[in-house]
Amino acid sequence: MRKKRHFDPAAVLLAFLWLITLGCKSQAAPLASGNTADASAVSAQLHAIADAGTLSDLHWPNFTDYRGHVQRFYESESYAPVWIRNGQPTPQALAVIAAFGNSRQKGLNPDEYDALLWAQRIEALKTMGGNPETIAHFDAALTVSTMRYISDLHIGRVDPRHFQFGIDVDQKKYDLPQLLAQKLLPSNDVAQVLNAVEPQFPGYQRTEAALQTYLTLAAQDKGTQLPDVAKPLSAGDTYAGAGPLADRLRLLGDLPQNAVLTPGVYDSALADAVKHFQSRHGLLASGKLGSDTLRQLNTPLSQRVTQLQDALERWRWLPPDFPQPPIVVNVPEFVLRIFTPDHHVALRMNVVVGKAVRNETPIFAQNMRYLIFRPYWNVPISIVRAEIVPSLQKNPGYLSAKNFEITDQSGKVITSSAVNADILAQLRSGKLAVRQKPGPTNSLGLVKFIFPNEHNVYLHSTPAPQLFSQSRRDFSHGCIRLEKPADLAAWLLQDQPQWTPDRVRAAMDSGPDNQQVNLTHPVPVLILYLTAEVEENGEVYFFDDIYGHDRSLNAVLAKGPPYP
Repeated sequence: MRKKRHFDPAAVLLAFLWLITLGCKSQAAPLASGNTADASAVSAQLHAIADAGTLSDLHWPNFTDYRGHVQRFYESESYAPVWIRNGQPTPQALAVIAAFGNSRQKGLNPDEYDALLWAQRIEALKTMGGNPETIAHFDAALTVSTMRYISDLHIGRVDPRHFQFGIDVDQKKYDLPQLLAQKLLPSNDVAQVLNAVEPQFPGYQRTEAALQTYLTLAAQDKGTQLPDVAKPLSAGDTYAGAGPLADRLRLLGDLPQNAVLTPGVYDSALADAVKHFQSRHGLLASGKLGSDTLRQLNTPLSQRVTQLQDALERWRWLPPDFPQPPIVVNVPEFVLRIFTPDHHVALRMNVVVGKAVRNETPIFAQNMRYLIFRPYWNVPISIVRAEIVPSLQKNPGYLSAKNFEITDQSGKVITSSAVNADILAQLRSGKLAVRQKPGPTNSLGLVKFIFPNEHNVYLHSTPAPQLFSQSRRDFSHGCIRLEKPADLAAWLLQDQPQWTPDRVRAAMDSGPDNQQVNLTHPVPVLILYLTAEVEENGEVYFFDDIYGHDRSLNAVLAKGPPYP
């Protein structure tokens, strides 16, 4: 059977543009033929298109979100075409069009830049001569598509605030008319200009490289589903799907190509490969082949491509630089990382995040300003009403058993033992508050890290370290519990010589209680949501969409521009 050849629209477009470039000199003819009336007609057409904010020629005709940019741009050019010279697209136009054809490699949708329509538009320029409508529509379509492409590549397609994420992209928006007029149109190296538009984070660049790999893998994916198992398999068990499993693991790079296997058996080589696969997909790396592992193995590689595309979108939301190396928490990975100034990982630890559905950890960015050793836990009113009051009604000794005390709004202790109906009523109304006293059983553990925010979310230690051994770790009410809180405290205070690691440990273990230590400078904290993460060694990790944020993003992107 002949192997089906893969059609690559981008490659066809690039070939067409190359031929056009070769023929530019011999076929060139002025489009407007120097006719003032024709130039005026083109100008009038461009003016009308810019004012309307819509162009039927576009795959996505509505560009009202860019109308102001397009108007300002053409005003600065006296409403003359900028992408056409002597009846042909300029070299800059051809370079931008070539970038559109390659936009899928950037995690974008080529249709949003009319990638497959430019060949026929260029042909129309040749055959329609100096037709003012053809000229104006070509030029306006290319201006709109270029603005969309640059903005999408730089700050992403959807504003993160649409999802109630606390990340502001306005501060990094370009003046698009100025960028086109001053940098792109005069450039002899358009590719370099466009490359500079993209985020320069190594993590972004690694994710983009991983996307190239997974686009290739997805094209090779036959979609073969591995058979389920009645119970988890261990090394040495027979397995009817051993052959397809080996094929899958080789394709993904978890099984060496030269591995020697036993036919029909889930042997030790397969078990080792599965263990590696599990570690890359948010699973307990046991090497046993069970239903959760098979679900991940049977996930279409096209979905992995989408996860990488979503990750690139979210990387584009981030500020271009930080005053200090940031602390980054990736919620679906349940991991915190601290980075050095040259973008290497200085510290990594597991975390526990908010429970899915009811207590999700919010996605936002803020600056950490201080930490508190042996803190009180001021219980949020929602938890007081939902958990504390019902517990007090059932168990009169609940306060003392949990080391809680009831206070008024000034912090004065009302009681730490018995309660009556009046106190319960005041707790429900919020007139009285509940706090847990400092100590090793405090729900915040022995240190908390404060980056003031509207969500009242912070990092803290925990009296329940056993949860860090779980592969899925969404157990909290929204705050983030740390596996290595003393290490984080020591790292944050390393520029204060008196705060040695030993003193940090002593402050946690023996007090004084509620001791606040200010940082010498604010440290950025980013709470992010990436279900695809690429490590420094190039290994690609995927995680479940525990909060459904990928699903929400993809639903918006499926509607096409203009985006919210």
